Amino acid sequence: MIERRRLAEFIRARREALTPEDVGMPRGPRRRTSGLRREEVAVLSGVSSDYYSKIEQYGGPVPSEQILAALARGLQLTLDERDHLFRLAGYAVPARVARRDHVNAGLMRVLARLQDTPAQVVTQLGETLVQTPLAVALLGDETAHVGRRRSRIYRWFTDPRERERTPAEDHRHHSEMIVGHLVAASANEALREPVAELVQGLSRESEEFARLWERQPVPTQYCEMKRILHRDVGAIDVYGQTLFDPDQFQALMIFTAAPGTDSHDKLRLLSVLGTQRLTLS
Repeated sequence: MIERRRLAEFIRARREALTPEDVGMPRGPRRRTSGLRREEVAVLSGVSSDYYSKIEQYGGPVPSEQILAALARGLQLTLDERDHLFRLAGYAVPARVARRDHVNAGLMRVLARLQDTPAQVVTQLGETLVQTPLAVALLGDETAHVGRRRSRIYRWFTDPRERERTPAEDHRHHSEMIVGHLVAASANEALREPVAELVQGLSRESEEFARLWERQPVPTQYCEMKRILHRDVGAIDVYGQTLFDPDQFQALMIFTAAPGTDSHDKLRLLSVLGTQRLTLS
C-alpha cells in the first residue's frame, strides 16, 4: 500500500537537498532557495510539473514503476534510496541486476558537471542510459531505443545505419572491440544471463557476430583514438576516457579531442550547433 505522506516527504527532502549545480543547471540571479524547484525536478525526470507537484501534495494517481525509476534518476538517488522510494509507493524492490535503468548517483553528479563535454553513461550491454547535450550532437540520441535495440552492440551487428558514424575501414576493428568487451562482461556471474540472451539473439541474426564470438577476442584496456563521422562537420578524432561503477555494471564515457587540432575545433562548433542541421545558403 502506498504511503503518500511519507513518499511526499521523502522526495521533497531529496529535492531540497539538491542544488542546481548538482544537476548541471544554472542557479540564476533570483533564486531564493538553495534546493531545486519542483518544475526542475519534473524536467530532470521527464514528467509534467503538475504531475510531480501532486505527488508532493499527497495527491494524484499512484506513480507507476516507470515513473518512480524516472524520479529516482532525476533526484539522483542511490540504489538504497531508490529501493526505499519503491517501498513507499507500495512496490516490491526492483532486482538490482535485472533492472539496468537506474544510473549510479555518483556518475550522475559527475555527468552534471560535464554539460559542455560529450559524455554518457552506458551499461556493459551497450545500453546508453543518459547523455549530455554534446554527446547527443556528436553521436545521436542513443537513449531513444527500446527492446533489444537499446543495446548498441545489437544495433551495430543488425542495423547498417549504426555504422554510418564510423569510417568503413574501421568497421572490422570496431566489431572486434565490441565483441571483446561483451566477452569480458560474460565473465561476470551477475551478467551471464543477460549477456547469454544477447549473444543468442545476435548469433542467429549476424554471421559476423557469430564468427567473432566463436573466436572469443579480449579487448585492450588502453584509451585509443576513435574516428567519428559527423554529417555536418565531418570526421572527428576523439579519445574515450571511462569511469567504471562495478556495483551497477555501468560506465561514464567521456570523449575529448586534443587541443589545437581540427577535431577540437569541430567539437567546439558542435557545442554551438547542438542537434541543429548545418545548412548552406
